[in-house]
Amino acid sequence: MRIDPFIVMILGLAGLGIVLPAQGTVLEVVSVLVQVGIVALFFLYGARLSTGEVVHGLKVWRVHAVIVVSTFVLFPLLGLALSPLAPALVSQQLLAALIFVCLVPSTVQSSVAFTSIAGGDRAIAVVAASVSSLLGVFLTPLLVALMLGGDVHVDARAVLRIIGLLLLPFLAGQVARRWLRPWLLRHDVGLRRFDRSTVLLVVYAGFSRGTNADVWQVLDWTDGLVVAAVCVALLAVSSAVCWFAGRRFGRGAQVAVYFCGTNKSLAAGLPMASVLFSAATFPLMILPLMVYHQLQLIVGSVIATRLSADGRSVTP
Repeated sequence: MRIDPFIVMILGLAGLGIVLPAQGTVLEVVSVLVQVGIVALFFLYGARLSTGEVVHGLKVWRVHAVIVVSTFVLFPLLGLALSPLAPALVSQQLLAALIFVCLVPSTVQSSVAFTSIAGGDRAIAVVAASVSSLLGVFLTPLLVALMLGGDVHVDARAVLRIIGLLLLPFLAGQVARRWLRPWLLRHDVGLRRFDRSTVLLVVYAGFSRGTNADVWQVLDWTDGLVVAAVCVALLAVSSAVCWFAGRRFGRGAQVAVYFCGTNKSLAAGLPMASVLFSAATFPLMILPLMVYHQLQLIVGSVIATRLSADGRSVTP
């Protein structure tokens, strides 16, 4: 139940962006580095994803359908159910940030890791999380436009930025995979560090812009309590649905459905947010996602340990 060191680093960079924000030429340089980092990040995502593995894993398509429905149907519906919170408990902007949590794809690393620890079907988890990341490149911007169109300006320019920064590099990575695969395998640890460094840079640049725009003046401690409570509720409801929906497929698949269907990707969500949202709104939009990510790591580690120790189906 320890705090993830990566979350500590993210909080540290967020704090640095508040206390010592990048400005002027420094901010311009950081912004360019962020764009380059995002392109490289999604290129590497594409290069790591085995197309053949996805095709093979789709033989159990019913399992993957449950995970996709949880990620891109159940969660958005839960996001819609949050609408009554505004304006009584949260601002319209913070409500949009909470809904954004429901729109990002599943995460690969923790889904696969927790599934493996719990004795679940790792192959299903790898394919499901990878497919979710791929679909997220298309579906997350679409869902943002449909559900947050009144609060977030998603126009043709934003769509083109998504295509240029996320989709095209991803597809290029898929094409280059056949030549890069040995190199990727040799440098896996270093590449994961690059992934995290890119996310940290996105956070620092975003929080710097937020500080420069005086965005923090609209938050108070009650907002933090609401965000935490909503994240707990989202994880609880999705956990119950995914656990019982996966029972029909056997224990190994059930475990994979549980972790892949409830997790949300911080590594994919932050770059997407930096493209979809303005500099002034970006910091607020990612705060709930960071809270949910830490929560899923704490709960996931506990559930995975219980399942591993028990060796049987255990209700989370």
